[in-house]
Amino acid sequence: MSKKIPRSNENDYSADIIAQRQAFIEENTPAKLNHTRQFSFDPQDMSGNIENIFGVAQVPIGLAGPLLVNGEHAKGEFFVPMATVEGTMLASYNRGMKVIRESGGVTTTVSGEAMQRAPTFVFPSAREARDFCNWLKERFEQIKAVAESTTSIGKLNEIEQYHAHNMVFTRFDYSTGDAAGQNMTSRATFAACEWIVKEHPPLSHYLLSGSFDTEKRTSSVNLLKGRGKRVTAEITIPREVMIRNLRISPHQMHYGQGISTLAALLTNSSNNAAHPANGLAALYLATGQDIANIGESNQCTTYNKVTRDGDYYFSITMPALIMATYGGGTALPTQRECLEIMDCFGKGKAMKLAEIAAGLVLAGELSLGAATKVDKVTRKNEWVDAHERLGRNR
Repeated sequence: MSKKIPRSNENDYSADIIAQRQAFIEENTPAKLNHTRQFSFDPQDMSGNIENIFGVAQVPIGLAGPLLVNGEHAKGEFFVPMATVEGTMLASYNRGMKVIRESGGVTTTVSGEAMQRAPTFVFPSAREARDFCNWLKERFEQIKAVAESTTSIGKLNEIEQYHAHNMVFTRFDYSTGDAAGQNMTSRATFAACEWIVKEHPPLSHYLLSGSFDTEKRTSSVNLLKGRGKRVTAEITIPREVMIRNLRISPHQMHYGQGISTLAALLTNSSNNAAHPANGLAALYLATGQDIANIGESNQCTTYNKVTRDGDYYFSITMPALIMATYGGGTALPTQRECLEIMDCFGKGKAMKLAEIAAGLVLAGELSLGAATKVDKVTRKNEWVDAHERLGRNR
């Protein structure tokens, strides 16, 4: 008979039940818990964030910055907390941030917002499915009212339609304030779908999520239509600033970026960037984001050119940046402190955090993009050298 993890129906976050689970682990596995059992905040605070808690994972958090952002929501210099176990990473991001400061800052622009739930409606035939598309358009305002009755924050802005065979794949697009909004949109869309079932008899059945929202994975629909925040970060770096700090010329960087973009095309990659997931994952861990949303948020496109003056223009557009400053894991004590470092905790701060995140990613792209070059004279490579000096925890 399988052994059962200790649980309490009365209070599964009490000190007693946590101690029982710690003892259970030591009795039934080779582990001895010295570090995971230690934490400084009330385990009751984690109710709704995790089940079967026995401790915490202590991930090192470093500070990068200052990052100079010329945004519409994030304005000024910010110190950015990053949680990671990869040596050299913060040093690289710091180098990119220095280039940004000496170039006058990174300009950030939020151009879209949408969080989806994507029900699929199934009909006896393709013709009935096609007719449903028109019916859905005509009743948008009624559906919107039903969906929004479940939330004080979420707003249904659009219902995308994609007809295939006897099915209609949809994406219910919401704005969700400062919350990431996955649970909010699920509840709202379920209410809307149940109303549709009653009002449209030809419908056979529906799936609340037919996977067209492509949650926690990359997709062409997210690249074009967006999921979360669509943010662009851009900068023009003076030639002398680039050579002095990155030891690479604008023309050399442009040449390398062209090769990388071709490689992304040949490999069917989700982006033509160097490593957006690195900075995002470190920021997500530090600030209580759903780390699995890296699946969407990592998706991006980069563009670069050498200007007529010989300077270097670089931009990155992130069409599916999912971040929150309210709800979820953001209120846990450690994560709240990290958000407060950037003045990004609470309501009214999600756009600001998204702009900082986009600027952070751009800093990492500049630094790593330059580091992959091999010096013709010394035959050294900064990328390899940095990991040998700073990342040798073996």
